Amino acid sequence: MILVTGGTGTLGRKVVRGLLDAGRDVRVLSRSDKAPYDGVQVVVGDLETGEGVDKVVHGVETIVHCAGSAKGDDEKAKSLIAAAVPAGVRHLVNISVVGADTLPVVSGLDRKMFGYFAAKRGAELIIERSGIPWTNLRATQFHELTFTVAEQLAKLPVVPAPSGFKIQPVDAAAVAERLVELAQKAPQGQVDDIAGPRTYTFKEMVKVYLRAAGKRRMMLPMHTPGKAAAAYRAGANLSPGRGTGRTWEDFVNASLAR
Repeated sequence: MILVTGGTGTLGRKVVRGLLDAGRDVRVLSRSDKAPYDGVQVVVGDLETGEGVDKVVHGVETIVHCAGSAKGDDEKAKSLIAAAVPAGVRHLVNISVVGADTLPVVSGLDRKMFGYFAAKRGAELIIERSGIPWTNLRATQFHELTFTVAEQLAKLPVVPAPSGFKIQPVDAAAVAERLVELAQKAPQGQVDDIAGPRTYTFKEMVKVYLRAAGKRRMMLPMHTPGKAAAAYRAGANLSPGRGTGRTWEDFVNASLAR
């Protein structure tokens, strides 16, 4: 049995579908009892509180940990590990973010803007130290969230553009395919990053969306202070040479055509 946490989310649904197509028995941890697909076993549990997680992991050999949010991913990992260790889980596949181990998140503005990376790194360390054999895959930012950001910014009369920030967005479908592959292999520890095929400045990323949507907006360059922002400008969130999947342009055009 393979458990997918976050199995009803953007990435998790794709992982669940891929595992089902591979003929695997799949269970989903969810805060509701609604299954993302037929043939999936759903067990209600909450990683934020730890409630019901012991029942969710019972009888599970492999976990694909896709449950994530803007904050608190380290606490979710604690809840999962607390239940997975006594349950005898044999392999935990974790999805993290490129930059989790390199972005220097400290306090103040840095923590407010980049605390997500610190939480992801915290989750990685909790899993690594758990005693459960593990595989960790770091991905760059998903097209889906990048699209949401661009869509919201396009509603503004003037779009703020952090100077020097670059992104290498990746299709969640490509990430899901890799996770499905890793879940069916022996634990591998830290594996190569996965990233999109092209790198864009923040300004270029938004302009791709604006052109496809037929909109025009003024862009306002802005400098973001702090050590983490400096590391971001230096490319700590990028993974050159690891590109795969659809380009940002192709994803935007396909999304707007729906």
